[in-house]
Amino acid sequence: MFLTVAVSAVGVVLAMPLFRRAVNEFTLPLSYSDVIREQAAEKHLDPALIAAVIYAETKFDPRTSAAGALGLMQILPQTAEFLARRSGATTFQVSDLSEPDVNIAYGSYYLRYLLDEYGGDKMLALAAYNGGESNVDSWVAEARRRGHALTINEIPFPETRDYVAKVLNEERNYRRTYPSELGYRQAGGSAAS
Repeated sequence: MFLTVAVSAVGVVLAMPLFRRAVNEFTLPLSYSDVIREQAAEKHLDPALIAAVIYAETKFDPRTSAAGALGLMQILPQTAEFLARRSGATTFQVSDLSEPDVNIAYGSYYLRYLLDEYGGDKMLALAAYNGGESNVDSWVAEARRRGHALTINEIPFPETRDYVAKVLNEERNYRRTYPSELGYRQAGGSAAS
C-alpha cells in the first residue's frame, strides 16, 4: 500500500511540469520565442511586451483580420509599407507579412517607433498600435485641454481601452510564465542582453 502511494506521489510530482506546460500552451501560448528575443534585443523592447501584443492580436494563430491586417502581429499593409520605407527595406512585399519572422520584425519595429513617438509611454504606444496614432493624438490633446494626462479609462474606444489593459496584463503574465524562453536571467528579472 505504502509503495503504491509513494509511486503515485512521485508520478504526480514528475507529471506536474508537463501538466503546467500543457496548461500554459493552451491558456497562454508562446511560439517563435527565438525570433521574439532577437527582435526585442534589436529594438530595445521587453520580449514579454512583444509576446503580449502577439497574444492580444492573434493568440499566436496568424490570420487576416476583417480590416485586412496580416500575420501574428496584425499589421495593416499600408502600415507595413510605411515601416518598410522608414526602415530602408528595399525588397519588402506585403505577402512577406505571412512569414512569422518578418511579421514579428515589422511589428516590433512598429512598437519601437510608437514608443519613441510617445516618449516611452507604453499605454499611449499600445493605444496607437490598436486605435491609430491620429486617434491617440486627439485623445491626448483633449486630456491636456482638461489639464491632465490621458489615462486608460479615458480612452474612448472600448476595444482600444480593453486592448491596452489586456496587453499590459499579459506582458506581466508572459514575463512570469516564460522567463527562460523569453531570455530573462530569472523569473521576473530583466531580459538578458
